[in-house]
Amino acid sequence: MKYRKIFVFMLMIVVMTTVYGQERYRAKPASTQLSIYSLPPLERAISCIKFYESWHGEKKHWPYVGWGHKVLPRERFTNNITKAQGDSILRADMMKFCRLFSKFGRDSVILACLAYQVGAFRLLGSKNLPKSKLIQKLEAGDRNIYKEYTSFRCYRGKVVQSIERRRKVEFMLLFEE
Repeated sequence: MKYRKIFVFMLMIVVMTTVYGQERYRAKPASTQLSIYSLPPLERAISCIKFYESWHGEKKHWPYVGWGHKVLPRERFTNNITKAQGDSILRADMMKFCRLFSKFGRDSVILACLAYQVGAFRLLGSKNLPKSKLIQKLEAGDRNIYKEYTSFRCYRGKVVQSIERRRKVEFMLLFEE
């Protein structure tokens, strides 16, 4: 399992360097040649979440189960769910968030992926929390959101390099110009 994660991580690095190199020299886009880009955006988001989230199948992870789903009060999940059930829960959550952000069109998948990890209220705001700058820019029609998207990289007020790296990979895989 460890070697599989390393292989996938190395594959993502190769994809990033290939895409960057081809954009730099204005060659034909790599998205037509690489298999990860042949997947629909939602499938890319699910694959990315599965890569970065660990399997939450032990009691120490409660109230999280599967691929990071937070069990809500009305739900009756336990820690001993199967990977197929965890996959189904992840897909249902992602579809729910895609519907929530559907007014943003092609940006709905990248917003759904971020909301799955940080919570939709951090993006859309609540009584005590204003809308994020990311949402404000998208509502204003400005799609130059790289800085705002990667700003969701902190844990307890401190920048975490692994989260920052994850945001950059998600942006590269899911942002469609």
